Amino acid sequence: MAGMRGKQTVRGMFQSMAVICAAAGVIYLFVPHDDTADPIKPVDYRVELLTAQRAAPYPVVAPEGLPGEWTPTSVSYKRRSGDAWHLGFLTPERQYVAVEQSTAAPAKYIARVTHEAADTGKTRQVGGRAWQHFEGSKYDALVLRENGVTTVVTGTASADRLAEMAAALETGKPSPAASPAAPAAPVSSAFPAPAASAGL
Repeated sequence: MAGMRGKQTVRGMFQSMAVICAAAGVIYLFVPHDDTADPIKPVDYRVELLTAQRAAPYPVVAPEGLPGEWTPTSVSYKRRSGDAWHLGFLTPERQYVAVEQSTAAPAKYIARVTHEAADTGKTRQVGGRAWQHFEGSKYDALVLRENGVTTVVTGTASADRLAEMAAALETGKPSPAASPAAPAAPVSSAFPAPAASAGL
C-alpha cells in the first residue's frame, strides 16, 4: 500500500507541474510582449550631474552633442571617495564607455577605474589637449591630469569611440538628448570646443 501511495504522490506532482507549465504557456501566448524591445533602459543623469557640479572642487564634465545611439546607463557621485564622478554609456555598437573623474591619488585611481590598464607612453590629441593612452586586457583608456583632478575615459569601446566621448566632454548643463528639461548651470567650460582627433 505504501508503495502505491508513493507512486500516486509522484504522479500527482508531475500532473500538477504539467498543469502549471500549460498555464504558463497560455499566459505567454496571450499576454502582449515585444521580443525585439531593448532591455537596456537609459538613465536620466540630470540630478546627479547638477549635484556633482555644485559639490565637486573641480569642473565636472559630461558629454554634449553625442548621437542618440549613445545610451547613458549609470551615474554616481561619491564625495567621500575623492569626489568621484562616474557616468557610464553604451556606444552604438553596445560597447561600454565610462567617464570617471576624481581628486584621488592618480596612480591608484587610474588603475582601479581602468581595471589595471597600462600607460602606453603615447598620447592622443583631443579637444586641444594631449590625453595619455592606456591599454589593458579588459579596458582601454584616455587619461587627462590637470589642476588636481584626473579625468578618465575608459571602457571596452574602440580608441576612436573613447576619443569621441573625450571630445564631447564639457562642463555645464547635461545633454538635451539625455535631459530635455535640464536648466543651464553657470559653470565655465574646462574643455574647449572639440578639435579633430589625431591618430595615435
